Amino acid sequence: MAPYDALYCRRCRTPLCWVDPSESIALGPEVVQQTTEKVKVLKSRKLRPRFIGPCEILKRVGPVAYQVALPPSLSNLHSVFHVSQLRKYVHDPSHVIELDNVQVKANLTYETQPLRIDDRMVKQLRGKEISLVNVVWGSASGEDATWELEGQMRDAYPTLFDTGKFWGRNFF
Repeated sequence: MAPYDALYCRRCRTPLCWVDPSESIALGPEVVQQTTEKVKVLKSRKLRPRFIGPCEILKRVGPVAYQVALPPSLSNLHSVFHVSQLRKYVHDPSHVIELDNVQVKANLTYETQPLRIDDRMVKQLRGKEISLVNVVWGSASGEDATWELEGQMRDAYPTLFDTGKFWGRNFF
């Protein structure tokens, strides 16, 4: 009996090789390569055990259970785990993430500044023409681009329009 059959009490029906064992075929390099590629597909992350952490151990609840500090995204989980569900964390310098220096205001917002205008387009809405510009914003967290009304951007940031050129394109 095959290991899969013994473990799950039924025949394996994976798309590895849809060949009945009673059929005789010659295994050529093409079949071996196809089978190897299908095995790689089956070795996905869903089949591997997943661990979240590292998490700080808050207290020992019983002889084999610990309460851990879970991140806010996992607040719907119970914070007490059996010892078998925990693994010791081995420090790795590549796991350290450098923090960005973001100045957060009292209302929990941060300021971004327009770096450049990459594109311009005119939208037709019910007989009106609306001019839009694609503004690239810079902040401590990186760059982000949004479409904004050209009139509002000209009023708020006139220096972006002084040259009459957008980066690499001349629209005026």
